[in-house]
Amino acid sequence: MIQPIKKDRTEPFSSYQIMMIALLALLQFTIILDFMVLAPLGDYLIKAFSMSPKGFGIVVSAYAFSAGASGILAAGFADKFDRKKLLLFFYTGFIVGTLFCALSNTYEMLLAARIVTGLFGGVIGAISMTIITDIFAVHQRGRVMGFVQMAFAASQVLGIPIGLYLANIWGWHSSFLMIVVLATIIGTVILFKVKPINKHLEIQSDKSPFLHLWHAVTNRSYQTGFLATAFLSVGGFMLMPFGSAYLINNINITQQELPLVFMFTGLASIVIMPLIGKLSDKVDKFMVFAGGSVLAIVLILIYTNLTPVPLWQVVVINMILFMGIMSRMIPATTLTMSVPDLRDRGAFMSVNSSLQQMAGGIAALFAGLIVTQETKTSPLRNYDTLGIVVSVLILICLYFVYRVSVMVKKKESLNL
Repeated sequence: MIQPIKKDRTEPFSSYQIMMIALLALLQFTIILDFMVLAPLGDYLIKAFSMSPKGFGIVVSAYAFSAGASGILAAGFADKFDRKKLLLFFYTGFIVGTLFCALSNTYEMLLAARIVTGLFGGVIGAISMTIITDIFAVHQRGRVMGFVQMAFAASQVLGIPIGLYLANIWGWHSSFLMIVVLATIIGTVILFKVKPINKHLEIQSDKSPFLHLWHAVTNRSYQTGFLATAFLSVGGFMLMPFGSAYLINNINITQQELPLVFMFTGLASIVIMPLIGKLSDKVDKFMVFAGGSVLAIVLILIYTNLTPVPLWQVVVINMILFMGIMSRMIPATTLTMSVPDLRDRGAFMSVNSSLQQMAGGIAALFAGLIVTQETKTSPLRNYDTLGIVVSVLILICLYFVYRVSVMVKKKESLNL
């Protein structure tokens, strides 16, 4: 039975805590990589299965929709089981789903595999965050999240380039097999090394989990946060799925050069993320978000109207674009996390996470309807239109994040 360990702020983590941080970071790495590698593999998959952009958009959105649905369904029951067992159950399902992705030889099988992967993988992030809350004291969680969130950058720097490198040598199947092997090793270590996490089972609650979720969903203040998160997710899900196909077929980047684009963008994220985080704490968060939104709109309009340019220019544009995206994501997420009251925080974050996935799924689906391609090797059409649509959605998001900012400031003033 694991209990929060109260330690002095200056005392280092115990060896068990270090192991848990490493396991959770690696686990998040596999989950994020499984989702993110689909976009750079887009050109491979479109050609392998003779998919249209609409068909590929459905494949991407299938994961998001199933992940969002499973998050809602699992939210009411997440506190009914040992968290270790719950984590292993969903992680095993995620591994099986990813293996089916690797073994897919038809479009229908790949689509079904992505649905299965989303059903299990979509819940793991929420379980991981709950485990962190259970076994780390409040004053330790910031440092823990700093390490665990680096999984995103690691997937950009290491995972995607390696996955694309393997895809160039052995085919796209090998990218998913790489994730399966790594996830199996991590799952085995969790099984034998992680202690039961069941302290919460001693706390009895008569309140219906469904009623608790209903109260969170119908709270008008929370709905503003939900809308801000939904519009925040839409832009990335619209552009990301067709990123590799656009670079290869429109900008004439080769499949061998593609890993370099993602690697340098990932390296830039390692530098940018902590700087944006510090800036958000020093100045008004909404102002950082607004500045990032303006930068993102400018770069999106440039990026989606590019003609063939040298590789280094593509890398630089991607790095600056990512700076704009991170300048939006970090302050907006921080503001949204401050919306719920303590008693509703779990339900709010669960619904928020699921809504984020489903909004992204809708975005990917609509992007597939906007973008067209005559043949498997011809340039994508209407990608510039997609850039305009995303820019408009960023402006709408700006309004909702402003409302969240006003709400959070009012809440903070009342607590003074």
